[in-house]
Amino acid sequence: MSLFSSVDPIRFEGPGAKSEFAYRVYDKDRVVLGKRMEDWLKAAVCYWHSFNWPGTDIFGAGTLPRPWLGIPVTQAMADSKLEAAFDFFTRLGVRYFTFHDLDAMATAATLREHEQNLRRIETGMAAKMSASGVKLLWGTANLFSHPRYAGGAATSPDPEVYAWAAAQVRYCMETTHRLGGENYVLWGGREGYDSLLHTDLPRELDQYGRFLSMVVEHKHRIGFKGAILIEPKPFEPTKHQYDHDVAAVFAFLQRYGLTKEVRLNVEVNHATLAGLDFEHEIAVARAYGIFGSIDINRGDPRNGWDTDQFPNNAQELVPSVIQLVQDEGFETGGFNFDAKLRRQSVDPADLYLAHIAGIDTIARALLAAADVVAGGDLARLQQERYRGWSGELGQRISGGTMTLASLADLALERNFDPAPRSGRQELAESIVARHCKY
Repeated sequence: MSLFSSVDPIRFEGPGAKSEFAYRVYDKDRVVLGKRMEDWLKAAVCYWHSFNWPGTDIFGAGTLPRPWLGIPVTQAMADSKLEAAFDFFTRLGVRYFTFHDLDAMATAATLREHEQNLRRIETGMAAKMSASGVKLLWGTANLFSHPRYAGGAATSPDPEVYAWAAAQVRYCMETTHRLGGENYVLWGGREGYDSLLHTDLPRELDQYGRFLSMVVEHKHRIGFKGAILIEPKPFEPTKHQYDHDVAAVFAFLQRYGLTKEVRLNVEVNHATLAGLDFEHEIAVARAYGIFGSIDINRGDPRNGWDTDQFPNNAQELVPSVIQLVQDEGFETGGFNFDAKLRRQSVDPADLYLAHIAGIDTIARALLAAADVVAGGDLARLQQERYRGWSGELGQRISGGTMTLASLADLALERNFDPAPRSGRQELAESIVARHCKY
């Protein structure tokens, strides 16, 4: 028995479900545009918020009962957490999980002990994965919690810190590889600055670029076939982080020759903090060819920090999921629930309720997005809006045969006097809204 054993396995019971512990929309075997719903969503439970967060905030102590938490975390506590986590995964009925190294392992004082403790929990994870069929969506190293990383990891002013971070990433990437992980994520939690007065910004960018290049080199050296992902975030805890948003990360990757090697794990709440719409971040990542995976959560519009709440608004997610459907789903990514309970949600069963509602929310968004794409109204609206680019003038411009001067001369010769044409934004928005019936 574990902390989460009091809830029976969660089943799909449809819209008329009487129990709160049932899926109303998420039917993993339902076929949507030729693919099972489970394969579209690839829902994953994260180790950290689900099993490591004690319910603290800056004004109060933890409220959530997690008997395996403590300082230090012993191997027995790590094993207990592992047992509870896989009990939860299997009862919830999800296929994937994600973890940071420090989430799962016993506390280590040295790098040698770090590697040993990670290998111990890896052995336990491998056994649990084999028995349950649950897979690893991605692993990542925690390069932000320990005081040594106060000035960053890959951007640290201390090369010994940089080396320690490299060791952590090596060990965690190799663990991810051995466990069959489909991706490896780098979340630059402190790769930025609090003040430019004492920061050598060009040096830090070069350090970060070299670090990421070494990660890619090691990926190929060990034969890891998964994707390397970066997760953009604009600030918090630093004043400014170098992976501020998708466009900033692409510029960084381009500068260091990594656009073919690294993709992005895009988070809803991080897009919000950057002052951008989530669908914008997905669209930019797709446009640059670096879209990889999604951390699904939401922020509170009245708070200016990363509240990591479970998603509850399907219509708001539909524009982003439309893009996923247009791509025919993830290649190696998935929907990782990087979300945590509220401090008052103290019952272990609340973790089930939060994930059930979140998974049903993205399932609703998927069904609506599939209807929009299959109906073709939005695609036709876009085609009509840009149809001039399929004509003679548009083809000449796009073909690169015209100079600025020759194009200007043509406009003068033909006496162009283009009138405004409706963009029909309201129609586009209503097409999405009318399909949100699930």
